[in-house]
Amino acid sequence: MTIVRWDSSRDMAALQERVSRVLEGFYRRPQEDLNRGAWVPVVDIYSNGQHELVLKAELPDMKEEEIELTVEDNTLTLSGEKKLDTEVSEEQFHRIERSYGSFARTFALPPTIDAGKVSAQYRAGVLTVRLPLREEAKPNKIKVAVA
Repeated sequence: MTIVRWDSSRDMAALQERVSRVLEGFYRRPQEDLNRGAWVPVVDIYSNGQHELVLKAELPDMKEEEIELTVEDNTLTLSGEKKLDTEVSEEQFHRIERSYGSFARTFALPPTIDAGKVSAQYRAGVLTVRLPLREEAKPNKIKVAVA
């Protein structure tokens, strides 16, 4: 029988490697996400003091004609495609970290939105969508008479 000396650092390194392999499926590394090319624009949705909801979406380096916005059955859908710059060939790139590709986001709207009055403006890479409330959904001020 051979006597083997116990090396705690080697055993800990092996344990760490095993745990890393187990957790690899749960946590993606940022570089893996970049290689997948999955891109979804980030949005802010808020209510302003003018009785409307406002949605702001970051859509950098996109043209208006590449963005599609629809409102149907109390659902707002924002879709489009962010394309790689055609002026630069793939061989010329040293690193690509920005994501490209098709995207689609849908948002459930409250039934109080007036779909006929929705407006959108695209400026400086930000799409601003204004979703006004219907007249009957706006608060109604009632004057109280003093007797």
